[in-house]
Amino acid sequence: MSAMARAPSSSGAVTDPIRVMVVDDSVVIRGLLGRWLDEDPNLAVVASHRNGRLAVDDVLRSNPDVVILDIEMPDMDGLTALPLLIEKKRNLVVVVASTLTRRNAEISLKALSLGAADYVPKPESNSGVTTSTEFRRELIEKVTHLGQRARKRGLPGQAPAGRPMPRPQPGAPAPAAHSALRASRPGSFTIRAYSSVRPRILTIGSSTGGPQALNALFGEIGSAIGMVPVVLTQHMPPTFTAILAEHITKAAGRPASEGRDGEAIQPGHIYVAPGGKHMLLAKNGGDVVIRLSDAPPVNFCKPAVDPLFKSVAEIYGTATLAVVLTGMGSDGAEGVRRIGEIGGSAIAQDEETSVVWGMPGAAAHTGMCSDVLPLNEIGRKVSKILLGGRP
Repeated sequence: MSAMARAPSSSGAVTDPIRVMVVDDSVVIRGLLGRWLDEDPNLAVVASHRNGRLAVDDVLRSNPDVVILDIEMPDMDGLTALPLLIEKKRNLVVVVASTLTRRNAEISLKALSLGAADYVPKPESNSGVTTSTEFRRELIEKVTHLGQRARKRGLPGQAPAGRPMPRPQPGAPAPAAHSALRASRPGSFTIRAYSSVRPRILTIGSSTGGPQALNALFGEIGSAIGMVPVVLTQHMPPTFTAILAEHITKAAGRPASEGRDGEAIQPGHIYVAPGGKHMLLAKNGGDVVIRLSDAPPVNFCKPAVDPLFKSVAEIYGTATLAVVLTGMGSDGAEGVRRIGEIGGSAIAQDEETSVVWGMPGAAAHTGMCSDVLPLNEIGRKVSKILLGGRP
C-alpha cells in the first residue's frame, strides 16, 4: 500500500496515514514489518533500509514520522544512526527494536537517553518474530500512538514542548489547553485534597517514556526518600528491569533493585517490579513484604501498575503517595481510584510533558488525583510532601 493519502475508513482511519521508515539488516524482518504496518489503514511504510547509514541519507527525502530502528546492523548500527536521524529531522519519533539480551537492553536504554521515544523487545529469531502476536500488537500500538503524538505536537499554535501546562484548580474543569489536546477524551477532570497524613510509602507507575521520566524524578527526590520505601512498576520485559534499577541507583543515589518474593521492604530503598511478574505488597507479621505473581497480564501488561497500587493502598491507606508518569493505555487508573477511595494521595504527570498521556490522563480523569503536574514540578512536590511540608 502506498504512502499516498487515503480516505477515512469505517473504523475512523486517518486520511493522511502516519509515515513509517523500517531500518533492519534482515530482509525478512523488513518485509514482515512492512506488511504488518501497511495492513493498518492509519500507517504507511515510506522507506525500508538495511542499515543506519542508508536511513540517515534518506530521512529527509522520505520524510517519515516514525522510524523503527534495529540495534545491530552492518556499516552503521542503530545507536550511531539515532542522533544523526534526530539531528536531520525535528520531531522525528524513533522506536528502537532489539532482542532481549543484556547488551541490547543496555543499548536500548542508552538510546532512550539519546532521544529515542521508546523501544520494542524483538524475539530473537525470525520465526519468533513471525509468530509473536504480542510483538506485532506492541509494535503497531507504539508506532500509532507515538506517531499521532508527534503530529499533534507539530500542529500550528501548540505550546512548545516542555512548557508547564496551567494547573487545574480543585473542583474545576481542566484548562482549555488540556481540553484541546485531549479531543479523544471528552469531559474534564477534577482534583482532590491531599491526605493530611505524612506518607509512609511512595509508589510509582510508568510506561512509554518512563525510563527518562524516572531518571529525572529520582534525580530530584533521592535525598527525600530516606524515610520511606519506594515501589514502582515500569512496563518492561525481563533483563530491562534489572538494568533500569541500576540506572535508578545512579540517579537517586539510593539502592534500587528488582523486587524479590518475600523480601521485606526497607526505607530508603527502591524496588522495581521485575519484567514478566506482577509485584504486590503484603503483610507478614510486623513486616511489609514483596509478593511476585505469575498471574495473567493486567491491562495487557505484566508487570502492571494496578495490582501494585491496590496492594499498597490496602496496607498504607491514607499514608500512601502515588505518582503516575507518562505511558500508553490506562494501567494505574483503577489503582489510583482505590488509593483515593481509601484516603491516600496521587499525582499525575501532565499531558504536555508526557511522551504519551494515556496512563496519567486516565488517572487524572478518575477525579482521585491531588495534582496534575509537569514532570519538572513533580520531584519538588514529592520531596516537600515526603519531608513533612504542606502540599
